[in-house]
Amino acid sequence: MTDLLLQIDAGTLAEGVNSVWVLTVTFLIFFMHAGFAMLEAGQVRSKNVANQLTKNMLTWSVGVIFFFLVGAAVSTIVGGLTGGGGVSIGGAFADVIAPAEETAWVGWLFGAVFAMTAATIVSGAVAGRCKLRAYVGYTMLLAAVIYPVVTGITWAGGFLSTLLGVGFHDFTGGMIVHGMGGIAGLTAAWVIGPRMDRFTDDGGVNVIPGHSIGGLQLGAFAGTVGRVAMTTTLAMGAGAIGAAGVSLLRTDKVDTLYVANGMLAGLVGITSITDATTWWGALVVGLLAGGQLPIVFEFVEKKLNIDDVCAVYPVHGSAGAMGAILFPFVAVEGFSFTQLIAQVLGVSIIGAWTILATAAVFGAFKAIGQARVSREHEREGLDIAEHGVDTYPEFGLGEGSRSPVADGGAVYDIDDVRTDGGRPNQGGLKMVMAVIRPDKLSAVKQGLSEVGAPSLTVSNVSGRGSQPVKTGQWRGEEYSVDLHQKVKVETVVADIPAEDVVNAIAESASTGDPGDGKVFVMPVEDARQIRTGNVGTEAV
Repeated sequence: MTDLLLQIDAGTLAEGVNSVWVLTVTFLIFFMHAGFAMLEAGQVRSKNVANQLTKNMLTWSVGVIFFFLVGAAVSTIVGGLTGGGGVSIGGAFADVIAPAEETAWVGWLFGAVFAMTAATIVSGAVAGRCKLRAYVGYTMLLAAVIYPVVTGITWAGGFLSTLLGVGFHDFTGGMIVHGMGGIAGLTAAWVIGPRMDRFTDDGGVNVIPGHSIGGLQLGAFAGTVGRVAMTTTLAMGAGAIGAAGVSLLRTDKVDTLYVANGMLAGLVGITSITDATTWWGALVVGLLAGGQLPIVFEFVEKKLNIDDVCAVYPVHGSAGAMGAILFPFVAVEGFSFTQLIAQVLGVSIIGAWTILATAAVFGAFKAIGQARVSREHEREGLDIAEHGVDTYPEFGLGEGSRSPVADGGAVYDIDDVRTDGGRPNQGGLKMVMAVIRPDKLSAVKQGLSEVGAPSLTVSNVSGRGSQPVKTGQWRGEEYSVDLHQKVKVETVVADIPAEDVVNAIAESASTGDPGDGKVFVMPVEDARQIRTGNVGTEAV
């Protein structure tokens, strides 16, 4: 075994181990998209969940192809042109499409997952009103040009990499990826405009709550892995503490969403400097990145009146810029005024380019009327308008239901004589309408099936009754919850006694607490079955 190991070239072994390491990290970064999808889907209304998930999937599917065909080469070309080195346009494209060594594609894929991360951040800012075609169109341009220009002037050897002799320091994309994506999202949200009813005519704010509440290095032997792991972890924890603390000071409550976003802000803030900061610097940057989150979000919302749905700017934009600028103050090698100037210039140049490019693209879509959906489509939700799906089809029979089909299923003899000598419902039609808790729908359906009343209509409603008014909080903003979500169940019966239906619903829907709902019984004058033309009791 010893002789065999001695025969293995050390360089080949190092290259193999390094490739495996880079691919492992690449796959982990790829799974950030699942995290983005879940986080964004939870922060939008239920009627827009499918749209948000679709945008996240298309971000990768469409964007990565454009980055492969165009973006990666553009990054190399921009780096060569702005860095003073030679550049071959044909060679830049050939290095991606047909590299001399296939292992080069490992590096390309590593760059691609970063590009798609920057792209998907934008989707959270414009949620609920942006046309899918506009977002996908922007993703194509971001992957092909906008983001590659940023990496070209930095990581690909462009002028920012040697600025003032020290270069702009961004280890793994705190500003290049996250900051750029957050600024792009804020710009896009500003150009498109806020969601309907988000702000009042006098500039006030209407709260629209949602429906549900890494260590990276291309060289495996670079010697920074331990520091990266330590500083990243500390900053994440400090970010959550910073956001929770500011939320507590401002509202006397620890906002759950701010805590979650604070963890992300801490991670974003440390990302650009995680390889060269002190342990205490990681805590400082994390605390500040998390603490600025509620303050910046309120400024964007209340002062700028920009509807940043998923808070992508305070989480990614300002946190990423802050971390990059703070680098000279917490660097292992000590403070450097020259480095501070380089960091400020780098953040400013990347931010300016992102704003101009994003505003131009979404401005063009807006000019031709393709930036946002119509008022009617926004009102009904983008899931239906853009995709033709209902994300939460709550009202099917459900798996394993034994309910007979209402039309053409179980047949009941309407001439059955009751033991008291009368006929059910005095021989007429009765509508039983119940307002119940949403989580009791399945039990009520089963109860109705057991008494032979399978035909029903179900709808989502909201209202108030005996339940007390509560106070909700969404990113530090309090709002009154006096309309509670309920489900309305309606069924018309003829041969089945209405009182049996009422009892079935009452027994199935009861929890014993205020807010269980009510059941109403009303006479029905007539009915007509569309398929058969039957009328009266025969129609039911």
